[in-house]
Amino acid sequence: MAKHPLPCDDAGKGGEQISAMAAVSKLLDSLRTDPRVTVRRDGSPDAEGGCVLYWMQRAQRAIDNPALDAAVRLGNELRKPVVAFLGLMPAYPRANLRHFRFLIEGLSDLAAGLRNRQVGFLLRTWPEHPLLKVCEELRPSIVVGDENPLREPERWRRKVAAEIRVPFWTVDADVVVPSRLLLKQQYAARTIRPRIHSRLARFLVPQKNPVAKKPWRCPRNLASLPLEGDLMANWKIDRSVQPVSSFRGGASEALRLLDEFISVKLRDYAEQRNHPEVDGTSRLSPYLHFGQIGPLTIALAVRKAKAPAAQKEAFLEELIVRRELAVNFVRFNPDYDSIDGAPEWALRTLADHASDPREVLYSEKQLENAETHDPLWNAAQKQMALTGWMHNYVRMYWAKKILEWTRSPAAAFDIALRLNDKYELDGRDPNSYEGVAWAIAGKSDRPWLERPVFGTIRYMSYASTSRKFDSKSYIRQIEAIEKKGKAP
Repeated sequence: MAKHPLPCDDAGKGGEQISAMAAVSKLLDSLRTDPRVTVRRDGSPDAEGGCVLYWMQRAQRAIDNPALDAAVRLGNELRKPVVAFLGLMPAYPRANLRHFRFLIEGLSDLAAGLRNRQVGFLLRTWPEHPLLKVCEELRPSIVVGDENPLREPERWRRKVAAEIRVPFWTVDADVVVPSRLLLKQQYAARTIRPRIHSRLARFLVPQKNPVAKKPWRCPRNLASLPLEGDLMANWKIDRSVQPVSSFRGGASEALRLLDEFISVKLRDYAEQRNHPEVDGTSRLSPYLHFGQIGPLTIALAVRKAKAPAAQKEAFLEELIVRRELAVNFVRFNPDYDSIDGAPEWALRTLADHASDPREVLYSEKQLENAETHDPLWNAAQKQMALTGWMHNYVRMYWAKKILEWTRSPAAAFDIALRLNDKYELDGRDPNSYEGVAWAIAGKSDRPWLERPVFGTIRYMSYASTSRKFDSKSYIRQIEAIEKKGKAP
């Protein structure tokens, strides 16, 4: 067990020391009961530790980051410097050159933001990236991490909790309403919405972004990678998926896109969001996925915007209710990335129609190469492959057609996730799993008219979808991108 917390560089006499200890205990008790905080290894912070260490993974930003805020508050009360550690690992599941380049583009903004809060930044890459190795070098008083509901990152956190020698807490930093408060998997938006709305007054409020009182001075013998140079030079990663020019990583670019959205697009958002031929969405999903901007920053900016209330409400429904429904799905459903995670009614109807003849069958390679008879589907696949992003409305159509054109619902689910995760900058994300589960497996939906292959899963056709927006204009836009060979 770690030693009792003491402000070790200011061990004044008598009452001053007791007062400091009481303040530390009060803060610890307060944080332990915070619904964002999960105490994975309890105990008192090590009084002889050299810092408070923030293990940064999902929330790669210096503002609107409740995990970093908790680390800074602890550091200030313990009178310790705060160090943010980010370890780059090439073996991250389904990550490739496109994803890593976007992440690395955000590091300079991250480093500058941490400096503004007087927080140290320790950057490591494989094979020097393990957290426990860094803990041996830094000897922190306590380690604070951010939450990630996906299976593999959660496994890493459990492993650290079992092996670390100081207290280890994680903080739910990428949702407005802490996921724990929702208790269980919510069936649909209509069930999660009142639970979220009833808590917005408490959580949809500005944060203070405290500054560390004691700056960290990196010891000379402690290596931190410079931001210059190729951080991926010796990595064995998938380099077949090239970076894109349509998005550049970083908090400053995310804030620029947010400002553009509020200034230009928000006033017509409800009408334009389902028109893929119109640039009417925020395009912030890659930045949310990599944690380069927080949902609270976006939500507060939208609430303050001079736009019609109905437009703001429509956007906040997507940002908070729908996005946090996806996080809820991944957190509480262990089969979130397979057909087995579907609701019972959907599994039954898909099983009833599993042997239905398909009018056409495509291989995964044909789908990946956009070699189908459907020009709208091909355009959607090309948008994703060329730009790293697909409009959400056509993504629904895209996934449903994979169900129609492959040998089984399970195969369709797996192919859709593989393609999505390979090319999308916002892939490998709860929204991806929820979106594919909705389109192919009825998640958060209801039974519709029964038809071949789909059963009672909601159906979308080329004709019906094209009536909802100008599909020919959308297809022409993607053809122009393909002709240039890159995104504009």
